[in-house]
Amino acid sequence: MTTEALQWFKSAYSGDEGGQCLEVAVSPGAVHIRDSKEAPSQDRTLSISPVTWDLFTSSLK
Repeated sequence: MTTEALQWFKSAYSGDEGGQCLEVAVSPGAVHIRDSKEAPSQDRTLSISPVTWDLFTSSLK
């Protein structure tokens, strides 16, 4: 699956002015993470398992 086909989103807490945000896209079997400052054409993403994502987000609470 190409990153263009993914539906990227960022936190509702992120502002519209850009800056230091991560964008996330979910696909079957993987969670994809990228820096919002990077151009989408550079296709620099980190892909992790949904279990790893759940562990990560649970640790932030």
